[in-house]
Amino acid sequence: MFKSIFINLPIEDLKKSVDFFSALGFTFNAQFTDEQGTCMIISDSIYVMLLEKAKFQSFTPKQIADKNTVEVLLSFSCESKEEVIRIAEKAFELGAKRVNDPEDHGFMFSWAFEDIDGHAWDLFWMNPEHVMPN
Repeated sequence: MFKSIFINLPIEDLKKSVDFFSALGFTFNAQFTDEQGTCMIISDSIYVMLLEKAKFQSFTPKQIADKNTVEVLLSFSCESKEEVIRIAEKAFELGAKRVNDPEDHGFMFSWAFEDIDGHAWDLFWMNPEHVMPN
């Protein structure tokens, strides 16, 4: 049905956001980058468009949620518990806000943070042996 996803997020400052996510290890597609936005590559089929608020606002007549509201939680599956820890700790070093303490349920490990623009990122690892096939 769907082949890929482009998540659009409003941001305050493109350079600060690019610096933050670059330091976390993400890369960007220059073909979809201008002075007001960029395309951050999450995987071969997942992309995040970081758009300065004026550009983001041009796509919707609705009010943009501020840092005191939540419209979506971005949850990303990681390769390992260690990867969750590495990314979350790096995000905290870069100024991300700690949302919770790490949660270890044995079969699943997660840790969440808010990026510098207040977007909620939930990183998790789930033991593949625990996931039941459909």
